[in-house]
Amino acid sequence: MKRKASTHERLAERLANILTKLNTGYQLGVAELAHEFQVSTRTIERDFDRLNTYLPLLQDEYTKKYFLDPVYLGRFKLQDIQNFAQLSGISELYPSLDMSFLRGLLDERANQVFSAKGYYYENAQQFAEHFQVFAGAIHKRQKISFIYNDRLRHVDPYRLIHHQGSWYLAAAVADELRAYRLSKIDQVVVHESELFEHHLEVLTQLELSEGIWFAKHKQTLKISVRPEVALYFKQRLLLPEQQIVLEDASGGLLIDCQICHEMQLLPLVRYWIPYIKIIEPAHFQEKLEQDLQHYLLPPLS
Repeated sequence: MKRKASTHERLAERLANILTKLNTGYQLGVAELAHEFQVSTRTIERDFDRLNTYLPLLQDEYTKKYFLDPVYLGRFKLQDIQNFAQLSGISELYPSLDMSFLRGLLDERANQVFSAKGYYYENAQQFAEHFQVFAGAIHKRQKISFIYNDRLRHVDPYRLIHHQGSWYLAAAVADELRAYRLSKIDQVVVHESELFEHHLEVLTQLELSEGIWFAKHKQTLKISVRPEVALYFKQRLLLPEQQIVLEDASGGLLIDCQICHEMQLLPLVRYWIPYIKIIEPAHFQEKLEQDLQHYLLPPLS
């Protein structure tokens, strides 16, 4: 016989569901959630009171619906959402638990998860409408169209991606996955009657790709790293899908990496000049050197 979920488990599951909706840009009403989870409106109001302790929730002045501050949209991962739900549930069921301890723990986790250095972050407030429209279309699998680089695009939206400080829409065109920067998207239209089916190949690309570069087939490159900087490459994965193949007697490294597009790698290699070099395929190193020679040419008078 299936075990009946405890009050704690039901609470945690409900909070996780609400957090997931908030994280993807939904505006949530108390009555609708009460109907969905078969609880009273007072229970949902208590849930929002509980969540508001930890999260930057906002409320629409007219509809009274709750939504997450757009700055934080998409930043919570599944494990973070589960942890928030568990901690919130515990705090409700065990009132003697020190709330300042929970807040401190959550703040510490937020710093670990969301700390970002070296990047300029776009102000996500400007994309609040995009987030809401795209989140709805993604959830309902509705086709959309918009103007991008002065051209009309018709796409199947799959995911919103935050990459190196900027927001992108990952969408498929004839089952080919592409990334569109939100700041360049205009005149969005949702085609509510035109639905699409998720394709496993596209979903797999989304899961396996790093950042905003997508391709059905990746290319393997071999990179040599000089001993002076080898430690950095041993401590962290600094190249796309990096794997150390060999460490020689001097401490130098031979590294394999996989890319979908040359721009995944060339800017990184430029950053580490003169300490790393592309060994194979040779044309990547040749292109890099040609670009540098062009850069060093005197300006035209």
